[in-house]
Amino acid sequence: MRETTPEIELIARPSIDLDALERYLKTVGGESWLQMRREQEDGLNPGQLLVEAAGRACYRSWTEGLNPNVTKIRRDQQQYFLNILRSGHGSVLEHANYTFILYDVSRIFTHELVRHRAGSAFSQESLRFVRLNEIPFRIPESLEPLRPQVLSILETLEEFQIAAAEGFGLDEEGVSFHDKKELTSALRRLAPEGLSTMIFWTANVRTLRHTISARTHPGAEEEIRFVFNKIGEIMRAEAPYLFGDFQVTPDGAWVTEYPKV
Repeated sequence: MRETTPEIELIARPSIDLDALERYLKTVGGESWLQMRREQEDGLNPGQLLVEAAGRACYRSWTEGLNPNVTKIRRDQQQYFLNILRSGHGSVLEHANYTFILYDVSRIFTHELVRHRAGSAFSQESLRFVRLNEIPFRIPESLEPLRPQVLSILETLEEFQIAAAEGFGLDEEGVSFHDKKELTSALRRLAPEGLSTMIFWTANVRTLRHTISARTHPGAEEEIRFVFNKIGEIMRAEAPYLFGDFQVTPDGAWVTEYPKV
């Protein structure tokens, strides 16, 4: 039995074809905005640039004079995003997507994560096809007083998985993939929900903001709070203007003035 701790890796983020964007901007007279962003000392943040471009396209607010109804152009990107959040213009946040590998997380965690379907995509290791030859597991702090009993149960379950596969001869020559799949699927019924697994999760910024807020709330399950605190830290470093409005309370909750965006 292998003890685990949840791990989070951000593996994909938005990218922008700046030349293609510039070709469009020249048709509406907005190329000076992109030039301004290119000249910034801290460089271009693709996720933030994509969200800003989507927002400015709605109002043709690339620069002064392009839309006579717009009398004020916010050039500072951070102030621009604060105005987006204040106005509740959350749809533009949906253009930027980020992909994570979440591994050594429990199936309890993934059961809760996949409830956040809007703005998400999921790909999880399937125990219908992946045979268990160990029971990786994280013992929650609340169960530490029962550690010896928990370890004993897990070791028994692990021994059963190995012995059952040997008893059915799953590794013998000539066993069809169909038979392996059927028995592997049946054996997973004898694995605990707390079994550690992995899942790919892609989510847009709007979904990430909502989920970080909801899943770090004190009433959330302890493992999911742990994971989403880490995701919040990753995203605040990755896209500070899109996540920098969050404050972390003493009890670990991520809160913002703009929860309804």
